[in-house]
Amino acid sequence: MELQITNGGTLQVDEAVFAKDFNETLVHQAVVTYMAGGRSGTKAQKTRSEVSGGGIKPWRQKGTGRARAGTTRSPIWRAGGVTFAAKPRDFSKKLNKKMYRAAMRSIFSELVRQDRLIVVDEFTMDAPKTQAMISRLNDLGCNDVLVVTDTDDMNVYLSIRNIPHCEALSVTAVNPVSLVAHEKVVMTAAAVSKVQEWLA
Repeated sequence: MELQITNGGTLQVDEAVFAKDFNETLVHQAVVTYMAGGRSGTKAQKTRSEVSGGGIKPWRQKGTGRARAGTTRSPIWRAGGVTFAAKPRDFSKKLNKKMYRAAMRSIFSELVRQDRLIVVDEFTMDAPKTQAMISRLNDLGCNDVLVVTDTDDMNVYLSIRNIPHCEALSVTAVNPVSLVAHEKVVMTAAAVSKVQEWLA
């Protein structure tokens, strides 16, 4: 199949990568797995045994008229421990490489079907200028866009980072969450070729 390049010409691509059926379940699994892997999992609270203090019985067992208490660090006391304290944990999920690549093929194919994928010859900036980037995106008719380049281009990244709902990534950093989050995806022809080489 062929993809249209904005400034004229076409790019021949593999139907096995850009014309697959949309597998919603698999794409959802890939998105959830990617987002779960990004969680730090460093939340921590202290149980009654870890809170400082509370070694002495606050008052005698009987005769005071108050409820019996063995420590001032019980979870029902102010400054006490937490009943079900959160502890550091790993939120990451396992997804086979074959399944991940299949999900990415499904996403790219759906982008093509919905005319959300825009292919350009190249996407570079002479200097990090936000206004120049806005003009360029307006020319492409995009205001909610992911720009995918074949290499890390710092000028493109610096130019786009302050524009709301816009993001720039290299092919090596492209992920399912960014692909489905934006209304349009702008890719260079070289980036499309690299994606095809990766997913074919």
